[in-house]
Amino acid sequence: MASPISSSSSLPTIEESFRHCENLAYRHYENFPVASFFIPKEKRKFIAAVYAFARTADDFADEPGLEAAERLKKLEEWRERLKDCYAGKATHPVFIALRETVRSFSIPRELLDLLLDAFVSDVSVNRYETFGDVVTYCSKSANPVGRIILLMFGYRNERLELLSDKICTALQLTNFWQDVSIDLQKDRVYIPLEDLRRFRVTVQDLLAKKTSDSFRVLMKNQVDRTVELFENGRPLVREVGNDLKLQLRATWWGGMTILAKIRDLNYEVLQKRPVLSPLDKVGILVRAMVDLGGPGRRNQTAKP
Repeated sequence: MASPISSSSSLPTIEESFRHCENLAYRHYENFPVASFFIPKEKRKFIAAVYAFARTADDFADEPGLEAAERLKKLEEWRERLKDCYAGKATHPVFIALRETVRSFSIPRELLDLLLDAFVSDVSVNRYETFGDVVTYCSKSANPVGRIILLMFGYRNERLELLSDKICTALQLTNFWQDVSIDLQKDRVYIPLEDLRRFRVTVQDLLAKKTSDSFRVLMKNQVDRTVELFENGRPLVREVGNDLKLQLRATWWGGMTILAKIRDLNYEVLQKRPVLSPLDKVGILVRAMVDLGGPGRRNQTAKP
């Protein structure tokens, strides 16, 4: 993690702190909508602050060379900083920027605490018995991000939040199926153990990168249920305004495109990691510019 920035012995300014978060976000941009030009410019620094908070905690959870107890201690210290942040006290640039962010959009601390809970799970849990267990993990690791984005755009409506949860869970699952081989290197298996048994695939088969017909059927099952979640959450992209609509379309199509590439690989994700090519990104851009089913409209309970 980069050390706090300051040109003197004083604390970083708010502007310096946001710049620190933006630099971190652009260096590590993945599926978080930080660098997207679809996001209004005035919102990007706030999204970067949330990303920097989560990215740093994620790095603590995965920090090489540290025992689990040490990583958990770092995460607990990060949680204490979050608690102080909500009390108005912040000295680290991430929390100086985050303090301004949560004040500006009335973001509940519980959403950020859930993200930390997910990173703690990454340290202490590496297998999931049921698909429901994996979905519960996603409710901490992914769904809070979607709810925070909705708050930043003035949406405070339970229906939209639940639709967002479906898309965010689908995005997290897509990342799991995309990164099966990478997670195995960390001794993490997000494919439910009950499904491994059902399709007669063992963890040892995964470690040996054995792509059998049974494994292909297993992965098809995971992809199909993830597509269903994307489809169930799809109405969200029609019910938000134009300030968020394009980003949501691009995010939705990005996830669906990764799943299509997994299918195109005949589910051989143990040997190859599906990635978006420049041509894929152009296709996503085109789809994002095409109406997904009617003009956007703000929900009546949203802020003006």
